[in-house]
Amino acid sequence: MYVTCLDLEGVLVPEIWIAFAEKTGIKELRLTTRDINDYDVLMHKRLDILKEHKLGLSAIQDVIAQIDPMPGAKDFLDELRTRCQVIILSDTFTQFSLPLMKKLGMPLIFCNELIVDSDGMISGYKLRQQNGKYHAVCALQSIGFDTIAAGDSFNDLAMIKQSRKGFLFRAPEHIIAENPAIPAFSEYGDLLKAISETLAQA
Repeated sequence: MYVTCLDLEGVLVPEIWIAFAEKTGIKELRLTTRDINDYDVLMHKRLDILKEHKLGLSAIQDVIAQIDPMPGAKDFLDELRTRCQVIILSDTFTQFSLPLMKKLGMPLIFCNELIVDSDGMISGYKLRQQNGKYHAVCALQSIGFDTIAAGDSFNDLAMIKQSRKGFLFRAPEHIIAENPAIPAFSEYGDLLKAISETLAQA
């Protein structure tokens, strides 16, 4: 039995931090795991910026409330879920993800947790574990599942390479160029076809 593991931001929904950067005008918040491969470095940079500008959780949640799935994403996800089990593996946070999951039909998501002060300021974050996407795939495999994985960023490469079949989806050119052995797609129909072909070979 297969489980398909998908990244969230950049694959099914727009990047939350980029949307927030556009709202606030803070260019440094546009950086994502497409740009910086060390997640801890990236998050500490973000938290420092939030503190400097006195921006709390509610300011980010207000922006998230206006974010919709990418065109075609929900239809893709709905169709994929008729063919196999799907888990979204994301480095986002529970405080960010719920409105997006509602718009996607409440798929299962594994993500992280923000630490929020009583005044609503984000003081830190708690990862489920380091390299959580990779370990989630390994755990699924350890109980008898084969995995298919798709993502767009540096932090997706480990789960993609560990899976029986993996794909890049709407990844930036530098990640595609550095990983020529991984099939890369930009359209949901092509990704669905590639996943379906893998399932048919089971």
